[in-house]
Amino acid sequence: GLKFSDVPNGLAALSKVPVAGWAQIVAYMAFCETSQSQAPGTPAAEGNFGFRGIPLSAVYDGSAEARKNKLNAELANGRLAMMAIIGMFFQDGLTGSAWGDWALYTDSPLRAFENELGV
Repeated sequence: GLKFSDVPNGLAALSKVPVAGWAQIVAYMAFCETSQSQAPGTPAAEGNFGFRGIPLSAVYDGSAEARKNKLNAELANGRLAMMAIIGMFFQDGLTGSAWGDWALYTDSPLRAFENELGV
């Protein structure tokens, strides 16, 4: 069987996921998409699935304006997270390390003048 120690870091780990693992991921995604009606006019169509990460309080009073602010903050944070993970994918593709160990990337154009005098 597959041991945790056999799974490499970064993008190389994708090739080690067994078919049953991919099937579980796809099945869970399908469940999440189909478990609530998202027809027009329902709360789910507007992105309200009935879960509040921040309960009603002084911070979030349930008003439309507060909801709009929270959703905008969530969108901004999601976009930032997507940019960060794409950066990590790029580093992993270049260096073989998701944490960007540039010592492993010897073909970098930033190293073009590394061995010249005065550097």
